[in-house]
Amino acid sequence: MMYNPQLDTFICVVEAGSFSKAADKLYISPPAVIKQINSLENNLGVQLFARTHRGLVVTAAGESLYQDAKYMVNYSKYEITPVEPYTSDDLNWTNSSSRVSREHDDESLRDIPLTEITPADWDSYDTVLIGYPIWWGIAAWPVDNFVKGNDFTGKTVIPFCTSSSSGLGDSGNLLEEMAGTGDWQEGHRFSSGASDADAADWVASLNLNE
Repeated sequence: MMYNPQLDTFICVVEAGSFSKAADKLYISPPAVIKQINSLENNLGVQLFARTHRGLVVTAAGESLYQDAKYMVNYSKYEITPVEPYTSDDLNWTNSSSRVSREHDDESLRDIPLTEITPADWDSYDTVLIGYPIWWGIAAWPVDNFVKGNDFTGKTVIPFCTSSSSGLGDSGNLLEEMAGTGDWQEGHRFSSGASDADAADWVASLNLNE
């Protein structure tokens, strides 16, 4: 899932009840906390807290985000990481000699070792959101070994992708075939200009907390 570190600060403020108490818990200054919350509100286009003479009051939008944020923070920190990370030069698909171009042209090069295949507490997951960029109309191939290496039995799997021009295409279906297990749902495509609000709205539409 899409993870924004400001969500950690937001959750802390809600649970602490004030900017200053959250700052103490986070070991940062109150102005730094306020700056993060203001930035999050601006990005989402909603007011998360009402500032009153009695202190902070969480708005309805804030309450809704709080439930989704806890889910996102708990389950979106796992990152599919290749043993040999891709550099910006590696990802230059316009260069026929770049790593990603060579892997595209030669499927035998797409077996990408990962630093970790299975997230901690994998058995406790009942819903898995898998995010990836679209490469040449399919999911970026470093995702393949994650999908092949885990048992999705009993789990709901929701793919989503980012792409500047291509759609989701058959990427989700191809990953489902690789996995061979799991209840795979229809995926979602975010454009390259998608905002934090777009992501939050989509997560909320999934009703993951129900």
